[in-house]
Amino acid sequence: QVQLVESGGGLVQAGGSLRLSCAASGSIFRINGMGWYRQAPRQPRETVATITSGGSSNYADYVKGRFTISMDNVKNTVYLQMNNLKPEDTAVYYCNAQGLRRNLLRCDDWGQGTQVTVSS
Repeated sequence: QVQLVESGGGLVQAGGSLRLSCAASGSIFRINGMGWYRQAPRQPRETVATITSGGSSNYADYVKGRFTISMDNVKNTVYLQMNNLKPEDTAVYYCNAQGLRRNLLRCDDWGQGTQVTVSS
């Protein structure tokens, strides 16, 4: 089993910044990529940003220019720097890891989520 632990969420005013972290641990053989997703109340989960172990990243249009994803391959940790936050960014943010576990079975695991609330 692979465990993902997120941190860094909280309450911030519009225009402010937060930095989310997600550390993967446990039975990891290789992490190929990690990502951040979010889910607002009564809304489906949506992709925020993803990054591969090689450093290739993708962003949802609504966060381009404001959010930056990065990954530390040694620590198996992914970060999400969120700047110029807007009230519509309010959601539970989830971390995901894709790769292989030590038993060489596919890893597609999720963290427990961290709440981000942006006040207007």
